[in-house]
Formats: sequence, C-alpha cells, structure tokens
Amino acid sequence: MNLAEDLPQGKSTSVISNQILRPATSVGANYRSARGAKSKRDFINKLKIVEEEADETLYWLGLIQLSGKIKPEKLRDLVNKATDLLAIFVASIKTAKLDSG
Repeated sequence: MNLAEDLPQGKSTSVISNQILRPATSVGANYRSARGAKSKRDFINKLKIVEEEADETLYWLGLIQLSGKIKPEKLRDLVNKATDLLAIFVASIKTAKLDSG
C-alpha cells in the first residue's frame, strides 16, 4: 500500500497503483480463506488463487521497475519478499497435493 502511495501522480501510475493494490491485498485475504478451507481440495484451490495473485503482484512490481518511476532500491525488498512468498505458496500447494494422494 505504501508503494501505491509513493508512486508519482499521473495517468499511467494511477492505473498501476490500482492494479498493484488489488492482487497484493488479495494475497493475504485469500490465504486467510485457505486456512479455513473445508477440505484438502478446497485448501489447494484457494492456495492456487493465492499463487496467482502473488504472481500478478510480481508482474506489476516488474512493470513499475521498468517504468523507472520508483528508485530500484525501494522496490528490491518488495520484489524479494513477493518472490519468497510465491515460492512458499507453490511449495505449499505441492506438499498439499502429495498429502492428498
């Protein structure tokens, strides 16, 4: 959310700001939903949504990097954290699939 606020005012950055807020905030909400899943299959399906949203967030972060609108050092930590989270979600899906036979 801080990144969206830090983007300079402009037509393109307004669009990007809205686009990055949606999947980035959706990751946490959908992960919380996955934790309350009714079954292993439901858990896996909800985690797949989390994976998609995390991946989309990385896309928008990459686009912001390419735009040069934010200093690279400000984005580096966010990109690293988003990449780590995506890897965790992918591994969790694989583990859950193995456990469900």
